[in-house]
Amino acid sequence: MKPISEIFSLIEKPKNIVITFHQKPDADAMGSGLGLYNFLIQFGHTVSVISPTNWPSFLNWMPGSKNVVDFEMHNDKAKTLLQKAEWLFCLDFNVLNRTKRMEPVIESLLATKILIDHHQQPQTEAFDYGISDISKSSTAEMVYDFIIAAGYSDKINAETAECLYAGVMTDTGSFRFNSTSANVHRMIADLKDKGLEHSQIHENLFDNFLEGRFRFFGNILLNRMDVFYEYNTALIAIPQSDLIKYNVKTGDTEGLVNFPLSIKGIKLAAVIIDRGDERKSSFRSKGGFDVNTFARKYFNGGGHFNAAGGKNIEPLDEVVRKFKAAIKENKEQLNS
Repeated sequence: MKPISEIFSLIEKPKNIVITFHQKPDADAMGSGLGLYNFLIQFGHTVSVISPTNWPSFLNWMPGSKNVVDFEMHNDKAKTLLQKAEWLFCLDFNVLNRTKRMEPVIESLLATKILIDHHQQPQTEAFDYGISDISKSSTAEMVYDFIIAAGYSDKINAETAECLYAGVMTDTGSFRFNSTSANVHRMIADLKDKGLEHSQIHENLFDNFLEGRFRFFGNILLNRMDVFYEYNTALIAIPQSDLIKYNVKTGDTEGLVNFPLSIKGIKLAAVIIDRGDERKSSFRSKGGFDVNTFARKYFNGGGHFNAAGGKNIEPLDEVVRKFKAAIKENKEQLNS
């Protein structure tokens, strides 16, 4: 994988470009993707954004979101766009299998593949150019850095700024996490100087849910959460029947894993959800417990030091047993 700086001189030459990101995109994936989209279209490129799967409805306010193609829903259209691509930007994922059913299609493309990502252990051999930096707060911050380093600060318009702000703000936990560096604050100050109105973005992301989601959360916190004080750990295990009962949609479980972390003394919080075809896990930690290593070792996953995910094909009860055994093995670290 060559340095991404080598494509800077080629940005102004119009091309067919596709931007994609990981399945079930969050605000950082969609925000970085649409932020880059709104930047690139100013040069006369033909730019398409393709999501491997559907996405939460609370992201539909983002400028350009109406043009995003769902690979699963519009497979033929998405494949045609991918085959025509000269450049393929791959954002917010480190390995191709995080694009789900798009993986074999991406592997077969002749397009120049460009990675911008902040997850550990990237699949560098799959990309022609790129940058991977785990010290960065978000991929949205990295797209901002890409634009600035290429010398196009003047091309950060309102649409680009709104998308990038959403990505950085959510991936830093509203600027709470340790990844919120001085450079993050300098970026936000620059976006504000360029005219960013940030308060409406918070409303779009956090004040845009239906009543059922809150009743679902209430049920989960009351009936599905176990706290293991001897391991400074909290676990929420959600059966598929709960998702059906409360009509849970994509994005409705966003942020749920953070609730147990507010319990005094808890260092590790986990949510395991039975999605039917697989069990998806989310892990969050405080301090020195590395959930990236934890997820890789026990749950076929990975991510960041304090935020990671995983997936298993075993039944929910078995995955829960596996989790309990894993925290027992890591008791010393969780109690340090």
